[in-house]
Amino acid sequence: MSVRFGVFVPQGWKMDLNEIADPVEQYEAMTEVARAADAGPWDSIWLYDHFHTVPKPTMNTTFECWTASATLARDTSRVNIGQMVGCNGYRQPSLYAKIASTVDVASHGRLYAGLGAGWYEHEWRAYGYEWPEVPQRMGAFREAVEIVHKMWTEDKPVFSGKHYHIDAPINQPRRKPQFWLGGGGEKVTLKLVAKYADGSNIGNGDAALIRQKLAVLRAHCDTVGRDYSTIAKSTTIEVNPAWSTAETQSRVEQVVEAGCDYVIFYIPRLAYDHEPLHRFAADLIPQFS
Repeated sequence: MSVRFGVFVPQGWKMDLNEIADPVEQYEAMTEVARAADAGPWDSIWLYDHFHTVPKPTMNTTFECWTASATLARDTSRVNIGQMVGCNGYRQPSLYAKIASTVDVASHGRLYAGLGAGWYEHEWRAYGYEWPEVPQRMGAFREAVEIVHKMWTEDKPVFSGKHYHIDAPINQPRRKPQFWLGGGGEKVTLKLVAKYADGSNIGNGDAALIRQKLAVLRAHCDTVGRDYSTIAKSTTIEVNPAWSTAETQSRVEQVVEAGCDYVIFYIPRLAYDHEPLHRFAADLIPQFS
């Protein structure tokens, strides 16, 4: 199986820019990682959609996801650009679709538009967003995915639901980027993946969990008549700095054996040292091509 690889750029969310004092220099450090990945053979670069740092909110930089997606689209020329994943609660889905269409044009068609239901409660409340319970959050997500799809595929889409409605908005340029959904919820998210998505992200590198979720996804695909092979099945692996390339390769082999055909790495300290990025490009990625 041929496997594609992506990498998160240092955005500040995981406090991975804190050793750089100047915000401008922080942004340039993020951009330099994107440009290094753009040189190949990485398929994609990724950003998180968060406003506050983890594991706890601190007074440190976290660059906004879609603004950064747009600038990185212009700072690179080959690599695809994705969000893992855009938080549905932060933008009206019709606006999300418009933003994504614009960034897809800016990137010359290199956008992987990610969307998920959201989970970081502190961040929602701090920014003034109402924090709904899980059933409401997932209900809104279900409606949002349908609206986004309509915005990308219909001239004057109409939708009236419990959480959202649209009345024939014009989305020009009407561009449909690759649509990625994040999350492994078996009753809502994976059904939406089967019906609407070009890519999915599940399992956080856990091979047993990936195997379980992909079996559910395959069943949903069978139900709606979707070709399972047309969906990118990705997972995220957070690389331990102590791992050798061989150890990292072993973990990739485990998730590939479980059914993934796409691996997205988070590599600590890339803002300060590109060496792992280049080493994986030279020694690991070719093993799966």
